[in-house]
Amino acid sequence: MRILLIGYGKMGKTIEAAALGRNHTIAGKIDPGTGLTFDFANKADVAIEFTMPESAVANIKLCLDHNIPVLSGTTGWLNHKKEVDDYCLSKQGTFFYSSNYSMGVNIFFKINEQLARMMNSQGQYDVSIDETHHTQKKDAPSGTGITLAEGVIKNLDRKKYWVKTETHNPDDLMIHSFREDPAPGTHVVKYKSSIDDIEIRHTAHSREGFANGAVLVAEWLPKQKGVLGMDDFLKF
Repeated sequence: MRILLIGYGKMGKTIEAAALGRNHTIAGKIDPGTGLTFDFANKADVAIEFTMPESAVANIKLCLDHNIPVLSGTTGWLNHKKEVDDYCLSKQGTFFYSSNYSMGVNIFFKINEQLARMMNSQGQYDVSIDETHHTQKKDAPSGTGITLAEGVIKNLDRKKYWVKTETHNPDDLMIHSFREDPAPGTHVVKYKSSIDDIEIRHTAHSREGFANGAVLVAEWLPKQKGVLGMDDFLKF
């Protein structure tokens, strides 16, 4: 399979290594920061986009304009997600988005949702989320932290909104963001009461889990159509 890489920073390079390790070919690379460009006359079977929030929408639309299935792992731009979804459908294209491509994290998402449902009958517990990443990560909270918060809010009736500043509103779910090196990504969902605490935690040891997951999705994507996500891929 011929893969177009959009974004060739640390994550792009890790994805490249994972793709080559699975005997794929890198059709080309696009990265304005390093001057890398791609001639779309060259064929690519799929594009993997890991860039910056301010460029993600244009990158995804560029792939859709050239009829290339595209998956994105860029976070911090989801206020434009409906616009991109609608654009994909208007082009009859293929667009896949996930805030995190690690298989372990996606299992963690489901555990988080199940725990939130169980805690509906346990009103003595308040819940918060901690997320820790390396200092080069621009967005805060992380996309994974937001996905966890949305999973809680969807399943725990007493929480309505996530916030990133301290609050005393019982409807709010606080996400604490920490930036320190080295930290590929740690996420903790905490339920606290006066009697005890319950925590679930996912700790990434490297970027390889994210990269391997992205390549697995890329292998699956060319035969799909429409707007897709991890639930479609994993079929939990």
